[in-house]
Amino acid sequence: MNVQAALKDQYHASLSMLKPAIEQCPVDLWTGGTIAFWRVAYHTLFFTHLYLQPNVQSFRPWEHHRDEHQFLGPLPEPPHRQPNIGEPYTKRQVMEYWRLCDGMVNGAVDQLDLSASESGFPWYKMPKLDHQITNIRHIQHHAAILSSRLRPIGVDIKWLGHA
Repeated sequence: MNVQAALKDQYHASLSMLKPAIEQCPVDLWTGGTIAFWRVAYHTLFFTHLYLQPNVQSFRPWEHHRDEHQFLGPLPEPPHRQPNIGEPYTKRQVMEYWRLCDGMVNGAVDQLDLSASESGFPWYKMPKLDHQITNIRHIQHHAAILSSRLRPIGVDIKWLGHA
């Protein structure tokens, strides 16, 4: 198996763990809590989409993107800022974005120069391949957070080792 094939498989597996968490989230949990479920799901998909690009200049936001909705809160380094949250995205909208992200994985990974010494994002000082692994870890991190919110209400998201 080559590196591109492994990355594609792991992207699809990570996104496939995020999908049922979004689909099975009850309405009250979708918009409730300190950081609403939809915000974590949208944040995850936004940065998946962004970091599948060759560089920051290549990124074109999703057609339904709302400025500042991708942020969960300020961190000491860019690209994070204080969110400016208005109306929540619906589950249907987030699933539409999920389908866009999952559908772009194969073509996007094929277009990346995985041997590049820079990520293409000035706030990430690492080689491109490392950055792609970091992006997959980011998806998995938030899928796990969302899954842990569902477990107490009897929703169990299955772990996938590969797509």
